[in-house]
Order: sequence, then C-alpha cells, then structure tokens
Amino acid sequence: MSYIILLLYALCMLFIFLYSLSQLHLTYWYLKKKKAAKQNAPTPIETEDLPQVTIQLPVYNELYVIERLIDAVAQFDYPKEKLEIQVLDDSTDKTVEIIANKVAFWQAKGIDIQHVQRDNRKGYKAGALKYGMKRAKGEFIAIFDADFVPAKDFLLKTLPYFKNEKIGVVQTRWGHLNKDYSLLTKLQAFGLDAHFSIEQVGRSAAGSFINFNGTAGIWRKNCIIDAGGWQPDTLTEDLDLSYRAQMRGWQFEFLEDLESPAELPVLMPAIKSQQFRWNKGAAETARKHLGTVLKKPIGAVNKVHAFFHLLNSSIFVFLLFAALLSIPMLFIKYNHPELQVFINIGSILFFGFFSITLFYWVATKQFEKQKTLPLFIKTYPVFLTITMGLSLHNALAVLEGLLGFKSPFVRTPKFNITQLKESWKGNIYLKKSFNWLNLLEALMGLYFLAGIGIGIYLKDYGLMIFHIMLGLGFLSVFYYSVKAAVAVK
Repeated sequence: MSYIILLLYALCMLFIFLYSLSQLHLTYWYLKKKKAAKQNAPTPIETEDLPQVTIQLPVYNELYVIERLIDAVAQFDYPKEKLEIQVLDDSTDKTVEIIANKVAFWQAKGIDIQHVQRDNRKGYKAGALKYGMKRAKGEFIAIFDADFVPAKDFLLKTLPYFKNEKIGVVQTRWGHLNKDYSLLTKLQAFGLDAHFSIEQVGRSAAGSFINFNGTAGIWRKNCIIDAGGWQPDTLTEDLDLSYRAQMRGWQFEFLEDLESPAELPVLMPAIKSQQFRWNKGAAETARKHLGTVLKKPIGAVNKVHAFFHLLNSSIFVFLLFAALLSIPMLFIKYNHPELQVFINIGSILFFGFFSITLFYWVATKQFEKQKTLPLFIKTYPVFLTITMGLSLHNALAVLEGLLGFKSPFVRTPKFNITQLKESWKGNIYLKKSFNWLNLLEALMGLYFLAGIGIGIYLKDYGLMIFHIMLGLGFLSVFYYSVKAAVAVK
C-alpha cells in the first residue's frame, strides 16, 4: 500500500510540475514578445468603409446591471446605420420589462436595437447566441456579457485587425470595475490578470491556440459559420468554438492593451458558481477536442500547450489528490527510511512552485507599477491559499466534466457594485446555499491542520508550509461561504 500511495503522489506531483513548466514557457514567450519592438496597430478604417456590425448581449435575469450595459453599447462611436444591437433576453423576471423600456428609449434616438426573446432557454447562452446570429445583419459580431461596460471606441480599435482575412476573432483584456472592493475581488483580479497577460499573450506569441473568453471580443461571422456555429454541449461554448475555429485554420488576435472593464463577483458562492462553470466546461471541452487536437499537424510545442490549455482545470484534481496523499506520505517517510532516496528525488518536483511564482510575478509587474514587490508578497501567498481551498469544489467540477455528467448553465449573480460603501445585501438572486460541500471543506481544513500536528510529532517539517496553506485555505473558503449564506435573507 505504501508503494501505491507513493506512486500516486509522485504522479500527481509530476503533472503539477509539468504544468508549471508549461506556464514558465508561456512566461518566456510573454517576455520575449514584450521585449520585441512594439507592434503598431493597423491603420484605422475610413468611416465610409466601416463594415456592418452586430452587437449581441446575451442576458438572463440581470436586473441590476442590464441598463448599464445597454447604455454603454448604444453610445458606441460608430455610424448608426452600420450598427445593430441584439439584446438576447432569456429572462423570466422584471429584467424583461427593464430591457423593453431601455430598448424603446434608444430606438427613439435612432439606434437599431432589438429586444430578442425565445420561447425557452434551450442551449442556454450558446443557444441564445445561435438564435440571434440567424437574424444578425452584421458581417462582424461583438459579444458582451451583462457585467461588462465596454469603452465607446471598442469597435474602432478592434475592427482594423480584421484587414487580415485570416483573423477570425479579436479578443480584448478584461478590466475590473470593482477590483478594490474586497479581498476576494483583489484575489480574483490577481489571477485573471495573469491569464489575460501571460497566458493569452504567451500562447499567441508562441503560435499556439488561444481562446475567446466568452465576452469582450468580436468575431468574423463567417468564422463562426465555418467552425460549425455555437454548440451547447459544453458549459464553455467560447472555448469549444475557439478550438473548432483554430483547427479550421482561423487566427485569433489578442489585444492586451485594450481593456474592457467588468464586474467581479463579490461573494464566495458567486465565485464558486463561476469557477464551477469555467472548470467543468473546460474539462468538457478537453473531452470533446483533446484527442483531435493532438492528432493535428501543429507541432510538438503547440500540442503541449494545447494539452495543458484544455486540461488547465485538471490541475485542481491533481492538487487535491496530492494534498490528500501528503499526510499519509508523512507516515511512509517515517516508517520506510529505505524509500527516502526516492522521496528526495521527488522533492525536485517542488521546484515547479518557483515557475508558478515567476509566472504571477511577471503579471503583477505588468499591471502594478508602484510598490510591486510589497503588493506581490502580500497578495500571492493569500491567492495560493484560497486557490488551494477551492481545489475540492473545482476538482469535483472537473471530474463531472471529464466523466460526461451534464448540468445546466448556472449564471453568476451580478450586483452592480463598484464602491466600498455599496452593499450586496438585498440582491434577489442570492439564496441560502449552505450544503454538504461546505461541511466537507471545513473537515478538509481540520484534516490539514491535523497534518501540521502530525508533522511536528514526527519531526518532519518538509510539508509544513503546504499543510498550513491548505488548512487555512479550506477553512477560509468555508468561512466565506457560510458568511454569505447566513447574511442572505
């Protein structure tokens, strides 16, 4: 049994190590791209040559933020006669009335904006986008989720890149309207900034597949059609279509310097809802496309990046199992000194931690120009701790996706909160959500606190920091989950 545990532990650590090396390679490409001469943006398109554009706003029960979004896109700097706005409304509450009134307001001002409704939510977001595209007049289709507030010049800054006829998508970087609202929003921004800098730019610079992020981007309509259209068989219809399009030869352009601000979830249950959809959807997409991608003649390096891109969320499964096995490993090391040589060799895998640290350090330097080091030292350990605490929740999502268990598309509650003085209490979409998983997270926290005691008793301090972070991480996630559940009326 000891050998089986040792083998499983080693395999988990090996995956984490290889994943960290792939992130290090992306960091290398990111820095290489930054060091190179700055690429000049394509020349603007003359007003008379601007193409017809459709803006799609997929919405479901967005009482608090929908007016803000509609007002933002209705005021785009773009010729009215060449702009169409579709509010793809699957709502079942007062959002319908709010949208109807707002659409009428902008129609009276000469804006071509339509309130598009379906009889049912079949296919969820993918179904709504597909339904709207059948009626879309635009040669290009921009998509924004309800929590975004895009800048007026969004179209004028993205459309010129389509002069290259191979470009199928232009994706912009997400900004954060409420980054400084709380510790949780700061940590989310910290993680997302790394994705929208190192990962997206790094993959693009390396010539590897990147992804449309579901919003704040614009598609060439023919690219969507050529790739097979929107399909609802995964929870990440954006990642799914991205891979189908790129396997058809379309190229994606990522604009790190063009920011599209959005609202971050402010409560742990909302964060969990979003994380569940992202992680399960990524696993579903891996199940759907990984085999095909690995057979494509795209080069070994690009296959490696595609492998870890599609299995990105699977890191939580390996992290969870490595964590669970780490405490039995303490006893194995104590009772089997003859295995020490193998354990010492395996310790090399912990150096992957330094790769991940560099990955986030470079991203932090990109977005935080002042007091970068103190901010990183204060934020990075907390970010890792909470990430570890979410590993159980996210690992279950990944396993469901890999095993083919289907679940509905659950929207992330929005709050229209950007200032510290604003409160989320009273939001009608929040429900008491204490469940068995919350209790299991508390037990996991206690399990790893016990691991600290066991390490002290056995005088083995090698995993002490790991167990402290795991214990604090799970208990923190439990605390924030319960706090939100108790506060909801």
